[in-house]
Amino acid sequence: MQVIHTIAELRDALALHRQRGFVPTMGNLHDGHLALVKQARELVGPGGAVVASIFVNRLQFAPHEDFDTYPRTLARDCELLEGAGCDLVFAPSEAELYPEPQGYKVVPPTELADILEGHFRPGFFTGVCTVVHKLFNIVQPTLTVFGKKDYQQLMVIRRMVAQMALPIAVHGGETRRSPEGLALSSRNGYLSEAEKAEALRLSRTLRALIARWQAGGRDLDAMEAEAMQALRDAGWVPDYVTLRRQHDLGAAVDGQPLVALAAARLGKTRLIDNLEIA
Repeated sequence: MQVIHTIAELRDALALHRQRGFVPTMGNLHDGHLALVKQARELVGPGGAVVASIFVNRLQFAPHEDFDTYPRTLARDCELLEGAGCDLVFAPSEAELYPEPQGYKVVPPTELADILEGHFRPGFFTGVCTVVHKLFNIVQPTLTVFGKKDYQQLMVIRRMVAQMALPIAVHGGETRRSPEGLALSSRNGYLSEAEKAEALRLSRTLRALIARWQAGGRDLDAMEAEAMQALRDAGWVPDYVTLRRQHDLGAAVDGQPLVALAAARLGKTRLIDNLEIA
């Protein structure tokens, strides 16, 4: 496996590979990331190349968020990626990827990007789309894999690829969980042992919301408010707990595939999770 730090070197290394699978990451990898790499390996086939990028993207962090303290574990990440079947790791510096201030940005539509995560993290999806589009231009993958744990992000990327007519197949990777049921996340490393046990409440809250819907409850405003209050009562600071349509994150409708989503802060750590309903 090669670890590459410049755009020119990466393009040279990929010159002979027509089939390219790509998994963008910010590093500090866990089993969920490695599952995405393995999925890309399977999809691209034995003759293709699998590329993973490791880059902590300043553009998607608000000033009060954890850009400076976000864990950077490149050596460990590269060892894990090699074991998962990755061929090339692209780990550029900020100066390499942003040699000048990034004045041109990809701004996703407000109806998708300014709700839920975008409402509580203004500009987040502009930062995501800008760096991902730039990485797509550099790697020129035939396929890419994003985790369903970041459900809204996956939807935003799919919409961007479709509207920009990019020749890339976008695949979703299923959320990986600990044996206890906690969705794997790089930010889980911020949690104490007691907080990791308490963090399971987030998925339980989503399952309870789904159960009420399946039992015939339709006053979603009240159901979602009660779910958020239950989190507050347990010491959380919730941003949202909601039930939405899978295909556009619009209001839940009978007879359509739905997804329950939540974001809440436990102590100093903000966690997100989601569960799909067929």
